[in-house]
Amino acid sequence: MDRFQMVFQYFQSNSESVTNGICGLLALASVKIYTIFDFNCPCLVKYNMAYGLGIMFIPPVALFLCGIIINRQFVMMLAEWRRPTGDRRKNPSIIRYMCSSVMQRAMIAPTVWILVALLDGKCFVCAFSSSIDPEKFPDFAANITSYDALQHFLAKIPCKHDELMRNNTSRKAVSRYLKCCSQVFGWSLLLILIVMAFLARSLQPCFNRAAFLQTRYWSNYIDLEQKIFEETCCEQTRDFAHKCKICTLTWRRIGVSEENHGAKRAESDYSGSRSSQCHVMQFSNSSKTGALGFTSAVEKGSKRNQQSSPVAVGKAERHIAL
Repeated sequence: MDRFQMVFQYFQSNSESVTNGICGLLALASVKIYTIFDFNCPCLVKYNMAYGLGIMFIPPVALFLCGIIINRQFVMMLAEWRRPTGDRRKNPSIIRYMCSSVMQRAMIAPTVWILVALLDGKCFVCAFSSSIDPEKFPDFAANITSYDALQHFLAKIPCKHDELMRNNTSRKAVSRYLKCCSQVFGWSLLLILIVMAFLARSLQPCFNRAAFLQTRYWSNYIDLEQKIFEETCCEQTRDFAHKCKICTLTWRRIGVSEENHGAKRAESDYSGSRSSQCHVMQFSNSSKTGALGFTSAVEKGSKRNQQSSPVAVGKAERHIAL
């Protein structure tokens, strides 16, 4: 478990190793796809070569583009090429070094596909079955005289279950001959690629060691610069998101407290208005009772005055007579 963790940390810290691993997995995937693919040659004069060469070279183009897409240094190379000139001037050797590195890794999966197709031989037999010389096999097409019939007969070589080839004993010899040619081309291509890789790997540092080390140094510098930029962006965005979240929570708390305070204020205003209304009603009732008492008192006084008015008049007359 510790070894696995150490290997994982190594690949995680080194983007070049990650790219190499992804390219290797893509090469293995190309082999698996080729083995799963159901190859069926059309066995027609006009379509055999197109089908065979298409199966041999069109999937490698797609694999090459996938190898460029998944390579991180491709984007870095474009960014280095299009960046504005600042304190660090542009060095064309760095861009060439990165471009060659990207192309070499992207060519792994297509090369594996072509090698597997050549060593298998089905595509080559389908593509070049109409191009062989029938004179090399005397008993193969002895009864066929016209050129069109001969081409139609040669196009049926990949189809062993066809009626024309079912009883022909020379078909296996022709098919074996074409497979041998295909395997010769495949092994020759593999040998050439190995020799070229050996020469490029061994002789490149010998021509200009300082330039080679400088380009390698700046390539690693650009890789580390990109990593530090991404880490800094992640930290800044995390801090900014944390601050925004804190501000959101504080504003929510302030809004809740203001709502509670407004509810309490409205409740107090409502209770105050109710108490004032009660006081007003009590005052009005007391004023009404006071007015009624005053009027009754006035009426009683007037009645008393009326009763006592003859006595007072008689006393006044007596006083005047005296």
